Amino acid sequence: MNISQAAKMTGVSAKMIRHYESIGLIKKSQRSASGYRVYRDSDLQLLRMIKRARSLGFSLDQIRDLVLLWQNPVRASANVKALAQSHLDELNRRIAELTEMRDVLVRLAHSCSGDDSPECPIIDTLVLGQPPI
Repeated sequence: MNISQAAKMTGVSAKMIRHYESIGLIKKSQRSASGYRVYRDSDLQLLRMIKRARSLGFSLDQIRDLVLLWQNPVRASANVKALAQSHLDELNRRIAELTEMRDVLVRLAHSCSGDDSPECPIIDTLVLGQPPI
């Protein structure tokens, strides 16, 4: 099948398929006699895997490692788990940071009167670096 058909069947845009080829995440596709890219079922399976991994927030480098592990028939599942656990640890760290940011903004928003007065703890905190009350 051609690239537009592959895109439709996998949910990965033709532009992204070309990008993945250009960075070596997927191998260069075979070409038809007329020069069109030709994709096999195994290519579609790989594209679906990449799409799912991206939807879980894996980076392209992590996905590259996952693809290599998937393609290695003697892989150790411990290596796959370690990669996933590392990603999970990073997500938890980012969630904690975002939660802290949200909590600070909630306190700031509650401490600002939101009226016609120029006094605003939000601005004071941003300008002076003072923690919210």
